[in-house]
Amino acid sequence: MTSDSVNSPAKVRFTTRQWLIITLLCGAQFMLALDFSILSVALPVLGEDLGFALSDLQWVVTAFALPSGGLLLLFGRAADLYGRRNWFVAGMVLFAVASLVGGLAPTPGVLLGARAAQGVAAAMLTPAAMSLLTTNFAEGPQRARALGINGALLSLGFLSGVVMGGVITDLTSWRVTLFISVPVGIAAAIAAPILIKESRNEETPKLDVLGAVTVTGGLLSVIYGITSAERNGWSSGMTLGALAAGAVLLVAFFAVESRVAAPLVDLGVLRRRTVSWGNATGLVTFAMMTGMVFLLTLYMQQVRGMTPLDAGFAFAALGVAAVLGGAFAARIIGKIGVHRALVYGLLLQAASTAALFFLDTDGGMLLLLVATATGGFGHLLAVVGYMITATSGLPDHEQGLATGLAYTGQQLGVTVGTPVLATVAASGIASSGGSGPAAVLNGVQGGLLTAATALLVAGLAAIAFLRPGRSAAAATASGAGEPVAADAR
Repeated sequence: MTSDSVNSPAKVRFTTRQWLIITLLCGAQFMLALDFSILSVALPVLGEDLGFALSDLQWVVTAFALPSGGLLLLFGRAADLYGRRNWFVAGMVLFAVASLVGGLAPTPGVLLGARAAQGVAAAMLTPAAMSLLTTNFAEGPQRARALGINGALLSLGFLSGVVMGGVITDLTSWRVTLFISVPVGIAAAIAAPILIKESRNEETPKLDVLGAVTVTGGLLSVIYGITSAERNGWSSGMTLGALAAGAVLLVAFFAVESRVAAPLVDLGVLRRRTVSWGNATGLVTFAMMTGMVFLLTLYMQQVRGMTPLDAGFAFAALGVAAVLGGAFAARIIGKIGVHRALVYGLLLQAASTAALFFLDTDGGMLLLLVATATGGFGHLLAVVGYMITATSGLPDHEQGLATGLAYTGQQLGVTVGTPVLATVAASGIASSGGSGPAAVLNGVQGGLLTAATALLVAGLAAIAFLRPGRSAAAATASGAGEPVAADAR
């Protein structure tokens, strides 16, 4: 019998206080994921109400995505240095205020400013909440179960946002989708000081300003280039210029970090296989999941003629399976270990995505429901596996950095998935010589095969580079200790 089975995360008991902490921190992650996607279905109504040009509607999502992804590393380190709980409370207050302003916005400029402020708050909240979660729950079965719950709520928030946005907009107003975060944010800001002790590094070195500027600028440029590609094309000067500037700034960042005494990011952490390859697999699973949701939305509305609301409800199977994946991930990890859970999750998501290739113009809804449910379960298994992998074996004072890296990869994945697969789909549609249902289906199938291939490659990379023995040897060589406790035999 392995230590995994003896110390199964499913058998771990939480105290009442720990359950309240999970509710607070994981609920915050749910709210952020919900707000990222909840306006997607409401964009046409929102645009007509405020007078947005059709081509500018994408900025409602991009204004949130840019700071929420670009500032994660900086704010993750800031939370380590200046107090994770204080940083969490400040981010929650900012998010509540920004949501209120956005809900009251009279013009497009005010709404975009509020969405950008929400993105800044999300970049403050995400690494602070996750580092508080990892420092309040012991590494191993207890933390694995907490991360499983968090992963389930994270995916549920993103997926339910698509459904709730349509329902709330139809029944009330798009403004209500922003207002619902206000009381949640206020309650969380009040509860955090009561439930959670402050957590920060005992020694606070000077913040690496040059490193912060280069990495933040680099990430913002890359994310802007990726998001603008869907509108301007991958070969446009704006897209290529932003990507090139981002690449230059990120190269400069690594050069700076190798020379400063107190770097923003310890390059030794990045050289750990569990951190680098774990986050790479996380980026792929999120990118291909969000891209698949886009492709299937395209399929249901333009091939099958479904309404946006009906299409949103068709994703219910995916959402339910994702929740079940998060709920059972801890038990599965307890039986087979973190590494196998990550690999099996990626391969299951790859197989289910490939199965969707067989959708057609007349039938296939049963296939869609079964395949998306299977893929959702595999996705959550992979998410929990990669989060445990990418944050294990590191001391508490590095947890803000580790979770910032993990969520930077996640945010890049959420950002890059749709424009990349949209480009593949557009190419397939163009090659079919039309824009009818058959041509759209051809483009969707090409995108799905691309997603399945990327997931398969990620699964094979996890097999090759994240084997427990190999990872442990690499960690020992760097003096970091055991990387994934749940895989220790």
